[in-house]
Amino acid sequence: MGRDDLPVMSRPETLRGHVEGFLREAIMNGRFAPGERLIERELCDYLKVSRPPLREALRKLEAEKLVVIVPHRGPVVASLDMAEARELYALRGLLEGFAAHEFARLATTKEITALEKAVKNLHKQASNPDRRELIEAKSKIYDVLLGGCGNRLITEVLHGLLTRINLLRATSFSRPERLHESLAEIDELLERIKERDSEGAQRMATLHIKNAENAAMEMLESSTT
Repeated sequence: MGRDDLPVMSRPETLRGHVEGFLREAIMNGRFAPGERLIERELCDYLKVSRPPLREALRKLEAEKLVVIVPHRGPVVASLDMAEARELYALRGLLEGFAAHEFARLATTKEITALEKAVKNLHKQASNPDRRELIEAKSKIYDVLLGGCGNRLITEVLHGLLTRINLLRATSFSRPERLHESLAEIDELLERIKERDSEGAQRMATLHIKNAENAAMEMLESSTT
């Protein structure tokens, strides 16, 4: 880790939030790999913080299932096996398909315009070598979609899964051709929404997630063989 990556932590009341955000981002972009130990002493020295805010942040990430506490090893970056990944994609497909259906039916013109803007930004970030920007751009699409679907419970559940979804999303983007395929699917989803085709939007969202699952499974299989 280089010093240029250090987050700014100048306000004591947000110290834990900064540590939490740094660790979450480091896990999301692969700086800390699945199964890697998170050594408290090294992190404290690097982030220039004491152990209490670091441990609070680790507990929050443990609740999000990004970190697991292993006896005699301490905090370790979580990993997903094939079965867990398939379960997550199955749930994601159901919820996001319904969210797309309801967004196409209920979203205001302003919300659809915001979605179109978010999709354009995703295309822009596709050529950005910084994978963090790409993942953030995809997350913005989901923020707009969930914000306009009219179902707070689905939004709450999916936001609770977002961090784990991001782990799998990063994996599914790893196959070079998947990004191009993903952009085309999202463009088609946007067209279905703009036409107020709620059934078509649901089918496209479900297909997009199924294709992402297939790509992620390929990468997970190759990493275990």
